[in-house]
Order: sequence, then C-alpha cells, then structure tokens
Amino acid sequence: LTVLNAGRRYLKAEDLSGKVFVTSGLGGMSGAQAKAAVIAGCVGIIAEVDEAALQKRHKQGWLMEISNNLDHCIARLREARKNKIALSLGYHGNVVDLWERLVHELDTTGELLVDLGSDQTSCHNPFNGGYYPVQLGFEEGKQLLSSNPGKFRMLVQESLKRHVAAINKLADKGMFFWDYGNAFLLEAQRAGADVAKKGADKTEFRYPSYVQHIMG
Repeated sequence: LTVLNAGRRYLKAEDLSGKVFVTSGLGGMSGAQAKAAVIAGCVGIIAEVDEAALQKRHKQGWLMEISNNLDHCIARLREARKNKIALSLGYHGNVVDLWERLVHELDTTGELLVDLGSDQTSCHNPFNGGYYPVQLGFEEGKQLLSSNPGKFRMLVQESLKRHVAAINKLADKGMFFWDYGNAFLLEAQRAGADVAKKGADKTEFRYPSYVQHIMG
C-alpha cells in the first residue's frame, strides 16, 4: 500500500509498471519491500549488506534475484524498466554505493533511472549495527563496531551525509523519496546532512513521512 500510494500521490500513476523503486533493508519489517515492489508491479532494487538476510528472502521467494555487481544491477534495472517487467533484485552491498551509482548514471547519460526511493535500514539504532557505513565492508564494519565504536559512529555519520547527498541530487531531478519511520532523516540531520525543509521549522524535513503523507 505504501508503494502504490506513493506512486498515486507523487507520480500520479495508478500503474507502476516500468517504474523503479530503490530502497535498502531486507531484515525484519524491511524484508517485505521486495515482495511489495512485485505486487505493485514495479522494478524494486533493494540493497542489503548482510548476505544472510538476502539469502533468507531469496529462499522464501520474496526476492527474485540477487547480485553483488552494480553493473549487473543497472543492466537488469534498465531491461526490466524498458520491458515493464515486475522485478525484485537484491543488491548485496551498501545502499550508498547504489545511490551514488544512480547519480553517476544521471551525470553521464542524463537518464534518471529511479522514480521512487526510501530507506529501511535500522536508523533508530544506527551506531550498534542498525546501519553500516559505506566506507567499510560488512565484516570490517562489525569488527570496527566491536573494537572502536567511536570511530564506527563517525563513519556512520559520514556515510549518512553521502547517502543524503546522492538522494538529494536524484530528488532534484524528479525522484520522490519518503521516510519510512525508521529515523533515517532524524539521524541524517544529526549527522549534518542536508535534510531540512527550506524556509520551514527546524523539525520539518524536505522529504515526507509515509505515515502522514502517504498512508494518511
């Protein structure tokens, strides 16, 4: 319902075939995102750093394909988008790399490859494994979290700034991004990322919440 209503409200589209939804997280509640994309008929690319979570969703049939190669992900995205094929593709990697690759595609080809975007990393718990920084691989991140939590926190905040910078570039060209109630925008703001709503109160964000703006 969230994906469908986001399409209705922000894309003015009842039919999401050929539309692309990019997000992250395939753990608990976030694991439903892959299935939601296919039910809604769009192309869903979902990033996840933990291979165990990816494999679990794939074995359950909630995730159609898995890839750890961004070139392959972009090629599949283009193919499914062009042919209006419903697809759920799990990218085994950091979502920041995926967002930055989409910015690169925009910069080099002029093509905006994503229509809808969100995030379901566990940003209510960002410094204890809920969010892994793009600068490190998953296992490296786990080791640093254990050995030097202060440095891990710093890298998470740097990663969040990169994360938002990429989203902002794509949103400026017409992608619609929303907050999934996972404290992503709040933690990004605390990290110093550009998520404030221009000319509004400091507690207002530039992107909507799925509760008030989409489900409501």
